[in-house]
Amino acid sequence: MSRVGKNPVEVDSAVNVTITPDNEVIVKGGKHTQKVAMQPEVTATFADGKITLNRKDDTKKSRALHGLYRALVQNAVTGVTKGFTKTLLLNGVGYRANASGKKLELNLGYSHPINYDVPEGIEIKVDKQTTVHVSGPSKELVGQVAAKIRSFRPPEPFLGKGVKYSDEYIRRKEGKSAGK
Repeated sequence: MSRVGKNPVEVDSAVNVTITPDNEVIVKGGKHTQKVAMQPEVTATFADGKITLNRKDDTKKSRALHGLYRALVQNAVTGVTKGFTKTLLLNGVGYRANASGKKLELNLGYSHPINYDVPEGIEIKVDKQTTVHVSGPSKELVGQVAAKIRSFRPPEPFLGKGVKYSDEYIRRKEGKSAGK
């Protein structure tokens, strides 16, 4: 058995879970809905506030998908109850961000500001012009948007300037040393 796949997913009473005949788990809670479409090697059952995933056979592919889909269902349940957040820090002289509506404007030392259209289902908040909070119910989409924002100016190792995750450590390098 997969160590991850054999554990049931605990579901809060405020969350509605529907398992469709075409092997899709739909999780509804609050104002968000998440869908996990599964391959036929793994099936889901919902009973007593727990989602249990079972695999049809013991092939290598089925064992791999068992743990994968259990993790995806757990992320869907967590996303509709608590949500996911990534925090980005802007470090550099004149680096700032401004969020207005569904647009994020970034000044990252280029000759022009970068305008980023925020995808549907993602919420962006800006604190003190140098901290950007990306949040939403989908862990995959939150990570993808945060990575896209970071890619506009990744942190560099000499001065540490750029956009970095709040929990990211940048290994600093020493600059040029004087000739002998």
